[in-house]
Amino acid sequence: MLFDILTLFPAMFEGAFTDSIIKRAVDKGLVEIGIHNIRDHSDDDRHQTVDDYPYGGDAGMLMKPEPLAAAIRAAKERLNGKNPTVAYLTPTGRLLNQNTVRELAEKESLILLCGRYKGIDQRVIDNYVDMEISIGDYVLSGGEIPAMALVDAVTRLIPGVLGNLDSAETDSFHTGLLSHPHYTRPEIFEGIKVPDVLISGHHANIKKWQHERSLEITKERRPDLLDKMG
Repeated sequence: MLFDILTLFPAMFEGAFTDSIIKRAVDKGLVEIGIHNIRDHSDDDRHQTVDDYPYGGDAGMLMKPEPLAAAIRAAKERLNGKNPTVAYLTPTGRLLNQNTVRELAEKESLILLCGRYKGIDQRVIDNYVDMEISIGDYVLSGGEIPAMALVDAVTRLIPGVLGNLDSAETDSFHTGLLSHPHYTRPEIFEGIKVPDVLISGHHANIKKWQHERSLEITKERRPDLLDKMG
């Protein structure tokens, strides 16, 4: 999987991609991540201007189309032959849920466009963007944190990244439900004992218990997920 990230703040990604699972995936050659500054494509060599006032009198600033389009074209040239999909991170996009993550994990390469200010010129979306992605019903200062979340979620599903793929298959949302409770050693901690079924060795009963707990937690905290399952 190749990720090409277009941003005004490349330094934000340094810590996120240089530790833990993503770093191991990069070191194994399973993932390649390029981070590129949109300002490098500004026509204004002195100030590297990338924003301007929006037509219509709205407050705030909007990212200009010229540097964005140039940055995307350059990314497509870098990924030539890798069938890149351009995804714009925006609050108005499609929700990044586990189904979307699985869909993205099937892509050969992704160009992630991180917006800032009030967003980007609509003509860039119309002419260059293949899909718009949101990570939730709230507004952040830019698309960098959503891009980090997307890369992390997608990377986990790439074969060979996790030491045990079963770990990902028991995560919340993988089956449409929230995850069941998890326990590890010691068997008794501060007077609370691990449920007997989990140390019984009876795999069918364990699976049944885990599924029932997942249903209970999902019904309590995210009943909307059950509604979607019908």
